[in-house]
Amino acid sequence: MKLHTLSVLVENRAGVLSRVAGMFSRRGFNIESLAVGTCEEPNMSRITIVVNGDDGVVEQVMKQTNKLIDVIKVSDLTERENVERELALIKVATETGPARAEVMQIADIFRAQVVDVGAKTLVLQVTGDTGKIDALESLLRQYGIKELVRTGKIAILRGAKTVKSSK
Repeated sequence: MKLHTLSVLVENRAGVLSRVAGMFSRRGFNIESLAVGTCEEPNMSRITIVVNGDDGVVEQVMKQTNKLIDVIKVSDLTERENVERELALIKVATETGPARAEVMQIADIFRAQVVDVGAKTLVLQVTGDTGKIDALESLLRQYGIKELVRTGKIAILRGAKTVKSSK
């Protein structure tokens, strides 16, 4: 079993996300990460789904997903050269002066940005691969994470390769 990053190109219509996610649910897959948004074609959306499973089962789920009416194309980016990123907002307790300075220093090392400063908290914004965000989260736990929001992984193929509609 391994993590698979799937790119699903769909028609930008109401209910499509529910039908795609439902396909994974019916097959007994827990979706590890899901991100969706409009893409280069204004009438389409791109869904990035991360699931844990063996190659054969994921291939079957991809075939079933590809049969859904509003699905244009399903691609497994796992074994292909790609760029993957995630965004996180992390609210950290910084009630003392030394804690605030330490958190800001850690943020700098991870190239995170301070996007909000409160009397007792800092909000950091960080982008990167899942491992980077996990490492930052782990370091910040000692200060007290008050709130954490992660987008889920998004991915795109490297170089001139694209995942596009064949229409």
